[in-house]
Amino acid sequence: MGHIPYAPKAFELKEPNGFVKMAVPADNPLTVAGVNLGRHLFYDPILSRDSTRSCSSCHLQDHGFSDTLSISTGIEGRLGKRNAIALTNLAYHYTNFFWDGRAESLEMQALVPIEDSLEMGNTWEEVEARLQQHATYPVLFRQAFGLEHIDDIDRGLVAKALAQFERSMISADAKFDRYLAGEAKLSEAEERGRLIFFDESEVLPTGECSHCHIAPLFTSLEFFNNGLDNTDRPLKDGGKWTVTANPFDMGKFKTPSLRNIALTAPYMHDGRFATLEEVIEQYNQGGHYSKNESPNVRPLGLQAHDKTDLIAFLHTLTDTSYLHRADLSNPF
Repeated sequence: MGHIPYAPKAFELKEPNGFVKMAVPADNPLTVAGVNLGRHLFYDPILSRDSTRSCSSCHLQDHGFSDTLSISTGIEGRLGKRNAIALTNLAYHYTNFFWDGRAESLEMQALVPIEDSLEMGNTWEEVEARLQQHATYPVLFRQAFGLEHIDDIDRGLVAKALAQFERSMISADAKFDRYLAGEAKLSEAEERGRLIFFDESEVLPTGECSHCHIAPLFTSLEFFNNGLDNTDRPLKDGGKWTVTANPFDMGKFKTPSLRNIALTAPYMHDGRFATLEEVIEQYNQGGHYSKNESPNVRPLGLQAHDKTDLIAFLHTLTDTSYLHRADLSNPF
């Protein structure tokens, strides 16, 4: 592969106003070739054992890179354990990836699905061999990482390329962003919903939303028990507890971003709610009591008008341009 030129060009990130500066690992800078390689790998079913599933099978661009199934499926129709969480703006999540936080970086996160028997069901040895013997990938890896030998293609570089592509998945052009920039005006319902969401009115009920869904990412990156189930009973999925074995983490899950939330149904880690109306009613009722339930989960007293307006505001977080970005689409 030595005759193929290696001249990495930095990938130009357009970071949004109001976001913290992205922390990119020193050993995995974003390059045009690296992001391009990651994009190909993301959409290529070559990574799965039977070559039927890719990352994009469960992370659909027109649904904000989330799944439409309550529980995502892998090879041979195998039912997974959770709903595929949306990938939007993961570059700004500095740690704690997956619903239970078991991966510390995007690179580590990218390694996991390949060998999960319920997802891609492959081995890294097989993936590496396929990529090394492929007609195109050795060239793409050379361009991205300057490899001298085909057998230098390994899982670490696959993970780096996928992470580079995922870091390019930035969404910050929703109506709410344009409203903040003074370029759009919210409707009466959207503005009323905004006040409820951010608890900014003395006369409207509080929504208690923004304590966990903090702008501009609309997530705190933290883990909470949000009252989905009573943890005094054994849970089918213990959430963060499955990683830490700390009883206080039982039933805690990472707070997902609400960006593009109107397009990422079904909701919660197990996809139990099909609509935003169901989600809001769950919180309005105060959830199910648990010893470690977030204190912000309590009966809210929202009336029908309040819930409708809150949903109207959530729709202002939809970034249509993100859903149609050609550089994030299937390259094949």
